[in-house]
Amino acid sequence: MSIRSLVAEHTLGFGAAPLGNMFRAVPEEDALATVETAWKEGIRYYDTAPIYGAGLSEDRLGRVLSQYPRSDYVLSTKVGRVIEEETGGPAEPNPEGDGLFAHGLPNRVVDDYTYDGTLRAVEQSLRRLRTDHIDIAWVHDVSPDFHGDDWIDAFAAARTGAFRALESLREQGVVRAWGLGVNTVEPCELVLGLEEPRPDAFLLAGRYTLFDHAHAAQRLLPTCEERGVDLVVGGPFNSGVLAGGEHFEYRPASAEVLDRVRRLRDVAENHGVDLKAAALRFPTAHPAVAATIPGMSRPERVSENLELSRTPIPEGFWRQLREERLVSAEVPLPGGD
Repeated sequence: MSIRSLVAEHTLGFGAAPLGNMFRAVPEEDALATVETAWKEGIRYYDTAPIYGAGLSEDRLGRVLSQYPRSDYVLSTKVGRVIEEETGGPAEPNPEGDGLFAHGLPNRVVDDYTYDGTLRAVEQSLRRLRTDHIDIAWVHDVSPDFHGDDWIDAFAAARTGAFRALESLREQGVVRAWGLGVNTVEPCELVLGLEEPRPDAFLLAGRYTLFDHAHAAQRLLPTCEERGVDLVVGGPFNSGVLAGGEHFEYRPASAEVLDRVRRLRDVAENHGVDLKAAALRFPTAHPAVAATIPGMSRPERVSENLELSRTPIPEGFWRQLREERLVSAEVPLPGGD
């Protein structure tokens, strides 16, 4: 199924990783109010995952969205992990946890790309999201950044397990479309080389952004366009560094990264452009891109992102980026340059 037809005109979606207390504990009332604001502002595409706070993001999202007609919104989540020993009761921060979601729920999350594990993951997600079907299921993090040199083994497990399970669930109508949800280009290129099965789309985070896009632009996006495989761009702010934050690739940004961001910001200031607006607009110029899903954790961020996504940006800004080689010569730009 075409992801573009699913999201329709809703090209700006809602990335719900922050609702899982990514980097910090988001108060319950703020999390729920953020989703409510997104709905009232007209956002109708929402993306989450079990690993986001060990079920916390899915639960928070489901509590709000279940109040509205299911046919009125598009929902994507991810498989590849199941939650063991899931706790009940109210969402509480877990300061003893590790990594990005140190403040998530104290549940045990386990990698599982098998057929049965995928069915179990979907069943768990349906319960937390309070729905009877998932519009898009992404096979999550079957890539070098999470599995290192063993990522091919993880991919092989997903190919014989998760891919087949999702094909079956798609036939049953439990899942309407499926693909990979990754932070690297290589798994997407690999799956496009397979005869079967065929994914409907990819969720690619951080690899087709204003900051980092050259690799994806070389082969992946042209191939996606040629074959009608849609792309959803996650992390358009590259973990926050393009929005004034200090993280890149989910870690503190290096001096080299900050220097490149400074150069981008200097050009933006020269043209009176908000760099966040440029970061949101850049991916949508490519015909293979169906939507972008920036993360949001405060009600005011929703309104800000929507306003930024509609802000006109002068063609001179894009031209200067091209002249200073801050964007690749191969990529289309919003100004048509």
